[in-house]
Amino acid sequence: MSKFWSSVVNNLKPYTPGEQPKVPGLIKLNTNEHCLPPSTEAMAALGNVSSEALRRYPDPESTALRRAIANAEGLSEGQVFVGNGSDEVLAHIFQGLLSSNDSLVAPDITYSFYPVWAALYGLELKTEALLADFTIDVNRLLQHPESILLANPNAPTGRALTLAEIKRLVDSNPDRLVVVDEAYYGFGADSASSLLTEAENLIVTRSLSKSHALAGLRVGYALGSAELIEGLTRVKDSFNSYPLDACAQSVATAAIEDTQWLSRSSALVTENRDRLTQDLRDLGFEVCPSLANFIFVQHPQHEGRDLFEYLRAKNILVRRWDKKPIANFLRITVGTHEECSALVQCLKERCAP
Repeated sequence: MSKFWSSVVNNLKPYTPGEQPKVPGLIKLNTNEHCLPPSTEAMAALGNVSSEALRRYPDPESTALRRAIANAEGLSEGQVFVGNGSDEVLAHIFQGLLSSNDSLVAPDITYSFYPVWAALYGLELKTEALLADFTIDVNRLLQHPESILLANPNAPTGRALTLAEIKRLVDSNPDRLVVVDEAYYGFGADSASSLLTEAENLIVTRSLSKSHALAGLRVGYALGSAELIEGLTRVKDSFNSYPLDACAQSVATAAIEDTQWLSRSSALVTENRDRLTQDLRDLGFEVCPSLANFIFVQHPQHEGRDLFEYLRAKNILVRRWDKKPIANFLRITVGTHEECSALVQCLKERCAP
């Protein structure tokens, strides 16, 4: 604590990111990076960035990238906002769109950055409990007049709402903003982006970290009405006019345009996820149905913390939380076939009947 800190900073409990240890031979399945390398087209774009592009300031509007995203989604460029990772995009949404109200509502078990942003921007975050199977109760959310914030698929459970359920939320009150965080887009869940042709009270955010294997690039974006996107642009231009550098813009544009890579890589992750799910169920694990690039599991005869520490001692890193009712669960990133096989073999030694 410092005498120069504001009262807001004094009271903040910052988000704790997943560990990024540098350990030889580590199988890292804790932060949901994609298991494949990025698109070769994206890597070629990185190598083709000129010295002149680095000497000059980057395009403050990220025109080529926004055009590529708009073309991929069937939207106008004015409906696309880009930022330094979807976390920054979401922070701008909190400041520029959500802070016009006193409160918002989200599930009680979800991305743990949401309470941090709410505290930072002086908002009351109301929560609704998940159902026993970790699904989101849409009927309870419909009872709230406040803006709604959802991760879909949800984190850390991996469960997702259908497009029809999201449409119910959006259509129920045109004066209520619905924010759908699609950080795990591309692995089987319905996207809400198709609703944007009519819905003016919906904004969808995404990250290239998971879907396009570009976590190290830090590129995220939002899709919404031109009015909502203009609001985010005003915040951005009052905060940092150049959030995406020349390399990020070039690589991200090439990655978005390489639709074949996205299709093939997403199919492989889905295949690995399904195999890993079945292998762990064969060992007695309960696995939450997932449409993300991770699974959420518990074993009825082994505590989550004990399994976490056991795997860590074997150089396999997964993630867990102390929060009830998920303290016994592990969140496991879907890795390569070899990584998943090593994980299963290790757990077989501990959990086999």
